[in-house]
Amino acid sequence: MLTDIPDSWAWMAPDFLMRLLPFAAVSVVVELVWRPSWMGIATGDLRAQLTFALLATPAAFAAGALGQRWLAVRRGGLSVPSGPGDAWFQAGFYLVNGPIEEAFFRGVIQGGLGALVTPPVGFAVGTAAYVLYHRLGWSWPDTLATAALGIPVGLAFWLLPGSPSLLGVAIVHVAATCGFLGPGPYLLRRLGWIR
Repeated sequence: MLTDIPDSWAWMAPDFLMRLLPFAAVSVVVELVWRPSWMGIATGDLRAQLTFALLATPAAFAAGALGQRWLAVRRGGLSVPSGPGDAWFQAGFYLVNGPIEEAFFRGVIQGGLGALVTPPVGFAVGTAAYVLYHRLGWSWPDTLATAALGIPVGLAFWLLPGSPSLLGVAIVHVAATCGFLGPGPYLLRRLGWIR
């Protein structure tokens, strides 16, 4: 069963104010007060960042959409944007959401703990925090699906050559989110892959 989303802004505005704005505020304060290199507010090795983004973006979108299709069949329903304009509006929201979540979970938590303790601890805690915070509004299966993004982008943030950078992981995050929510489900409906 499909459920059209009549007005995306009705749920996006409170989400932005209660979730994204605090994440952004913490990230900005950390960057402005300490200016830490571990935060990733730099291009790093630009070639490595863009190569990762170029290769991982289509895979992340497809994995998000197909993962959502798999979950929707099991859950018996899927929220789909009401039309192409709503799908594009949601994509714009996720274009803001992705970099903010990456700045907080990769930059502040993973980068900070990686510098303070060790990179493996930063990766483990940052990734677990990213995945589990989705439980605040999602079912367990949907929450655990976020590990399909959290693990690879956490590894990329840690292991890509050059200084830490949020560039590649933020781009891939946007693609995965657009596959899993909004544009991905809209495309699945248009292709007739969900009923």
